[in-house]
Amino acid sequence: MKYFLIAGEASGDLHGANLMHSIKTLDAHAAFDFYGGDLMQAQGGTLLKHYSEMAFMGFVEVLANLQTINQNLTACKAAILKARPDVLVLIDYPGFNLRIAAYAKSIGIKVSYFISPKFNFSRLNLRN
Repeated sequence: MKYFLIAGEASGDLHGANLMHSIKTLDAHAAFDFYGGDLMQAQGGTLLKHYSEMAFMGFVEVLANLQTINQNLTACKAAILKARPDVLVLIDYPGFNLRIAAYAKSIGIKVSYFISPKFNFSRLNLRN
């Protein structure tokens, strides 16, 4: 199978590398394209963008880098379209990955979230 993984930070790189290692034990012919880091790169495949070029934390930093973020989204969509993976595996990083998930679904690519985004239930008003 052909996998496209996206990890946008160091913790995602670690989890992605472990996932890639596990997949390779089950499928020796697995192919990987990914946005990730050094740990994922050590597992093999094609690193398309290092997470250090994508991780922007905090309101001001995100605002200052909106153009770069949009360019990263556009480039990632193009890379997915070109790769046509059997599955897109998203690892946390919700601000980016949820947008990519919607795009991948719209072009018929199966999407799996390996580590889903966190949701703060305490902020919900669940009273009737």
